[in-house]
Amino acid sequence: MPTLTIKNVSRELHRQLKKRAELHHRSLNSEVIDFLEQGFLPRLLDPKKYLAEVRAARERTARETCIFVTEKDLREARNWGRM
Repeated sequence: MPTLTIKNVSRELHRQLKKRAELHHRSLNSEVIDFLEQGFLPRLLDPKKYLAEVRAARERTARETCIFVTEKDLREARNWGRM
């Protein structure tokens, strides 16, 4: 497997990468590899998984009360405090 060496990394970037690696319970090396893969490799979409996520989101939002904003509401909000 090829090796990549990155030189002259700022202290702040190094600190942020270490913080992110700890957050994800990974080594610094694994975190950098994951970060690079997310940025450069195409993400393959699993249609069944995607549709399941969409359906679950629809079900969650369908249970919540919908509040519709009317033209009158917008006008009142815009004019609030102008008088």
